[in-house]
Amino acid sequence: MSNTLGNHVLIQQTTCWSTVKNNQTKTVKDHAHPASITDISGRQKWKSLVTKEFLGSSLNTGGTKLSWQLPRGVYVVPRAVLATDPAFELAGKFNLDGNSQIQSGSNSFLRIVIDDPEISAIEFLVLDESQDIWFKDNGQNFRVLLSGNGVSSSDVSVPEDLVQIQAFLRWERKGRQTYTPDQQKAIPNVDAYSYVFQEEYEAARIELLEEMARGTSLEEVQTKLIEYTDESSKNAKEVLIPGCKIPDDLVQIQAYVRWEKAGKPNYSPDKQLLEFAEARGELQLELDKGTSLDEIRKKIIKGDVHTKVSRQLKAKRYFTPDRIQRKKRDITQFLNKFPSPMLEKSENKVADTLETPSGLELCSKAREEQDDGCILNKKLFRIDDKEILVLITNPLGKRKILVATDLNGPLTLHWGLSKRAGEWMAPPSNILPSGSVLLDMACQTTFTIDPFYGVQAVDIEVDEGDSVGIPFVLVAGDHWIKNNGSDFYIDFTHVIKKIDGDGRGAAKSVLDKIAQMESEAQKSLMHRFNIAADLIEKSKDDGELGLAGILVWMRFMATRQLTWNKNYNVKPREISKAQDRLTGLLQSTYKASPQYREILRMIMSTVGRGGEGDVGQRIRDEILVIQRSSDCKGGMMEEWHQKLHNNTSPDDVVICQALLDYINSDFDISSYWNTLESNGITKERLLSYDRAIHSEPNFRRDQKGNLLRDLGNYMRTLKAVHSGADLESAISTCMGYKSEGQGFMVGVRINPIKGLPSGFPELLQFIFDHVEDKDVEPLLEGLLEARIELRPLLSTSHDRLRDLIFLDIALDSTVRTAIERGYEDLNNATPQKILYFITLVLGNLALSSDDNEDLIYCLKGWNQALDMSTRKDDQWALYAKSCLDRARLALSSKADHYLDILQPSAEYLGSMLGVEQWAVDIFTEEIIRAGSAASLSVLLNRFDPILRKVAHLGSWQVISPVEVAGYVVTVDELVSVQNKSYEQPTILVARRVSGEEEIPGGTVAVLTPDMPDVLSHVSVRARNCKYCLSATMWVSLIPWGPQSHSLLAIGKGRPNFLGNEIKESELQDVKDDGSLPPLHLVKKHFGGTYAISAEDFTSEMVGAKSRNIAYLKGKVPSWVGIPTSVALPFGVFEKVLSNSSNQVVADKLKTLKKKLGEEDFGALNEIRKTVLELVAPPQLVQELKEKMQHSGMSWPGDEGTHRWEQAWMSIKKVWASKWNERAYFSTRKVKLDHEYLCMAVLVQEIISPDYAFVIHTTNPSSGDSSEIYAEVVKGLGETLVGAYPGRALSFVCKKNNLDSPKILGYPSKPIGLFIRQSIIFRSDSNGEDLEGYAGAGLYDSVPMDEEEKVVLDYSTDRLINDASFRKSILSSIARAGGAIEDLYGSPQDIEGVVKDGKIFVVQTRPQKYVLA
Repeated sequence: MSNTLGNHVLIQQTTCWSTVKNNQTKTVKDHAHPASITDISGRQKWKSLVTKEFLGSSLNTGGTKLSWQLPRGVYVVPRAVLATDPAFELAGKFNLDGNSQIQSGSNSFLRIVIDDPEISAIEFLVLDESQDIWFKDNGQNFRVLLSGNGVSSSDVSVPEDLVQIQAFLRWERKGRQTYTPDQQKAIPNVDAYSYVFQEEYEAARIELLEEMARGTSLEEVQTKLIEYTDESSKNAKEVLIPGCKIPDDLVQIQAYVRWEKAGKPNYSPDKQLLEFAEARGELQLELDKGTSLDEIRKKIIKGDVHTKVSRQLKAKRYFTPDRIQRKKRDITQFLNKFPSPMLEKSENKVADTLETPSGLELCSKAREEQDDGCILNKKLFRIDDKEILVLITNPLGKRKILVATDLNGPLTLHWGLSKRAGEWMAPPSNILPSGSVLLDMACQTTFTIDPFYGVQAVDIEVDEGDSVGIPFVLVAGDHWIKNNGSDFYIDFTHVIKKIDGDGRGAAKSVLDKIAQMESEAQKSLMHRFNIAADLIEKSKDDGELGLAGILVWMRFMATRQLTWNKNYNVKPREISKAQDRLTGLLQSTYKASPQYREILRMIMSTVGRGGEGDVGQRIRDEILVIQRSSDCKGGMMEEWHQKLHNNTSPDDVVICQALLDYINSDFDISSYWNTLESNGITKERLLSYDRAIHSEPNFRRDQKGNLLRDLGNYMRTLKAVHSGADLESAISTCMGYKSEGQGFMVGVRINPIKGLPSGFPELLQFIFDHVEDKDVEPLLEGLLEARIELRPLLSTSHDRLRDLIFLDIALDSTVRTAIERGYEDLNNATPQKILYFITLVLGNLALSSDDNEDLIYCLKGWNQALDMSTRKDDQWALYAKSCLDRARLALSSKADHYLDILQPSAEYLGSMLGVEQWAVDIFTEEIIRAGSAASLSVLLNRFDPILRKVAHLGSWQVISPVEVAGYVVTVDELVSVQNKSYEQPTILVARRVSGEEEIPGGTVAVLTPDMPDVLSHVSVRARNCKYCLSATMWVSLIPWGPQSHSLLAIGKGRPNFLGNEIKESELQDVKDDGSLPPLHLVKKHFGGTYAISAEDFTSEMVGAKSRNIAYLKGKVPSWVGIPTSVALPFGVFEKVLSNSSNQVVADKLKTLKKKLGEEDFGALNEIRKTVLELVAPPQLVQELKEKMQHSGMSWPGDEGTHRWEQAWMSIKKVWASKWNERAYFSTRKVKLDHEYLCMAVLVQEIISPDYAFVIHTTNPSSGDSSEIYAEVVKGLGETLVGAYPGRALSFVCKKNNLDSPKILGYPSKPIGLFIRQSIIFRSDSNGEDLEGYAGAGLYDSVPMDEEEKVVLDYSTDRLINDASFRKSILSSIARAGGAIEDLYGSPQDIEGVVKDGKIFVVQTRPQKYVLA
């Protein structure tokens, strides 16, 4: 590396230096230690200044980071440059022997770090080592002050972009000096365009430093320079460099091409200028190589790139991705309310709507049962609308063959045996069925009619031997019936896997039919599509599960788990016609059954578009065009041509792409194989085709242009048939196209779809132009807007509905790929950007879902959170966290639904068809991963920690903070182990906790990623019984896995809640606070009356729930309402059971209780059912009527007998809840005699509430008695205390300031329960508040009328939106809690409702086990 300094060439420069403290001077001697100057050699980075015309409104300037470089400034003005750290840049010049200078502040630099604050200057010399010459400053050391002197300041520096602008302005003021060709030749390897500025560069830096030293701020300097730049650029059209003039329009186009290749990122003004400089530099290099401007123009101006550039310049948004203008809409107009039926209902529907089995099906089933299911093979062949069944069984080592058919007329079976496929041998005479005629190489047997099944059949028995199969044909008079021109054949050696299970949860009849037809479907895709079309009608009758069966089958096909082609040649146009038929039927079903559109879209996504006429024939014809025009008639291309002619398939799209990638990679064969293998096509698969592909492509370089053009055109043809969901193909079909390319699409004209929304074609063009952009947000906006615009047409009887559906599927699929591409950009994104991103993805998911009410309301919540964030609302993160939790619940619900309807079908059909087990196991998972639900889940997981940090939420929600130690055991659901009892202290890690479960014996802690309410049953039980209960969204913090049996100590005082593993010897040192004292109940007896009023509520008659509500009456403040109540006291149930009218029920219960005592826990459900058979004694009816009417309550019977029957059934359900699993196992755990537990029934008027609440007057999580904790839900409180997912609104309120509630969390429960004015029957047991048992909440309260489930829209809820209303309601709830606690003098657990702003308390009980 050589550097020029004056007339010297410096092979290497060395600086000898020393530091100087204040008031010291030191001359550097020859023996000083050298330090090398760092040299930025080669080409200096520079930016090209671009005129106003390039950017529209102003000249923008940027930084200095470029990928191409210009020569160092030392070539232009001979200088050696020393620069200190930019924060200490100095403005001093030194002369070197009169004609050379050394100046601080240039880009050749020596970085010296000086830590000593006393050092005020640095002195140095410069050595030219090649000539051993020392340079000095007039005989003295060079000296640079570090602070306090000169124009330099330790805190002054000038950005490089401002230095460049100042240099440009200096150059302009001098008349834009240019250099002659002779001057350029004198300085080799220099780009003339750039070094004109270097003349002024260092002078510009000094000017700016001096100005800032005089007190001008950096901002003022910047403002002034930008103004000067704008003014000076008005008439500056180009940089005048003789011999190097490049038209601006070419620079613009080259810059645009570079930008497109980079993925169309958002460039800042600085970066825009750098891109223009890069582009000009690239074009200059081309000119330097001798390329003419015309050649460059032809090379870079392709397609509509010139139009795109013009459009960007017109919009003044160069290097910025276009954005569509999104319309403001009411998103509830996209709401679908087509809920899929419950699984049980679906199963019943399937059972009810099964068509009558055919005679062949009944015959086959009878033979399979007779031969004990030992099936070797089973095939069903189609002959027009008739079928031939061949069933081979192997009972007791003997092959039995049944050939049966529903063909009419006399038939003869012409058959033989074979040792290999295609061979005919006459069977041994000793195995011939009666009446058979033995021929030379075959045998003929007449079919006999089976009148029971209405079929004709032949039975054959063949001994075990060396024959491997049976070939046959049928003879009907003079007519030979064959299998599409070939012999029928069935293999002996194939063994059908025995099916596990009975297909429960699936449309078994549809799946059985599919399995029967699979051998026929394997012949070709034409056969498979036609069979699928035949099955569509049958599957529709079976509802969602029937269509799920079709989806599973087609998905197995699409993922290459099933054979696409087997010994059968079919023309592409026949495949296309079959596709057209199938997709046409799917389109009709989509139109007629909107509740199944989601699953129909999934089916269509596995099938290509197809089409009548020459759509498929083009595949055959156009490969010949490619071979002819590109001169590639042999080798791999001829093998592919033969495959295409005989059996085209979706693999051909991949093969075509692999060829394009191979050519584009400059014929790198590894690119060809990488593309194939990444799409599941191996060498073995290529060889497995009936027309195998043995060879690799081997093209000549002169073929490249033609092949890229022709294969690119051919890809459209392939996608038109095989890739209905391909975006390019779908857009082209909708927008219309006509003959393009010589020999391609000849005569083809696809008309544009009529009736598209205004501006829709432009919207699709926007999407197509930006589909590969790196910045995916504008693309996502466009995709979502297009789907919204398309939505009304998808709900009509449009004549091109199928094409619109495929377009919508393609748009949806593109959303998912765009999201995945955008993950990286979100790593450093603002929370607001991520929020907006989530709204786009959630909106897309809602558009793809049938029952999307919950998703729509989730989306409204996210939009509200985004608005709060924009307004800087300090609650935005807390509210967004509730939206995130609800969205997770929605995704979980969607995944569960897919699992319910798809996985049973995948397992049943997969086992029958021999699908690989791994493909069956992950079937539903892969379906979910293929949709935008999976993308949304990833986004939510990324956003969760951000929200938690902003909202000041920890990783754990500790519901019951108890310090414990135990062995870790993992379970999927807590409910699955609630009847267990662990012998060792156990920490249960449960994936799912609904809130209704009983905690099993021996458990000391429950950890879960689920979201139980703080006041749910399981939470209350945990605190009451001193179990540790904690939830975390960070599943990674929980020791998952079946092998997680480590011993842990956990608790509130440990880091991150979870402590380290401990040794068994340490376990005994952990205090066990969870032991329960022995419990005793006094059995209650019938008190002589069936019903009592509130004034008669005593401990002998009713439980604490009834007594407490009676005590409150008249004692609470007048603004707190107490509902009117009566009760059926203790002993009434036993009295009713002993009535002679219920003798049969009593006997049945006695038997069932005995079974229960033998630990047959299935008897619990039977007991509950039996209790519901009780008959009400007339005296009970009369007494209850009198008490209710006397108390001012409405008597149900006044509305009709049926209303009393409803009330009576509700009473019995309360009694029956004594035997619910949770309550029963709870009594067993504490060794409480279940027979001693008695149940009174509290009868209350239901106040149809706006909100329901639960109050704990001492904070249950912290034990803080100075604050009240409460939770509020919309509607009835059952969603709060029952097994309803999501969290309630929670808040705390200091007792000394009840008017200032503090929100802890916003609600995420998706469901609210609402009811008409009615009556509720509440359980009230004698174990309600038994010390050590805490029976509260174990038993059921049953309203007389059924609750209505409503999907909640919190964005319209005043409790969320109206801060003053929220404060009023929450403060009133807190004040009610404080008043009741004062009344009892102890912490209380209170339930109540809010109606029209008024507070009603429906029950209260002591708050158990308050933490110290």
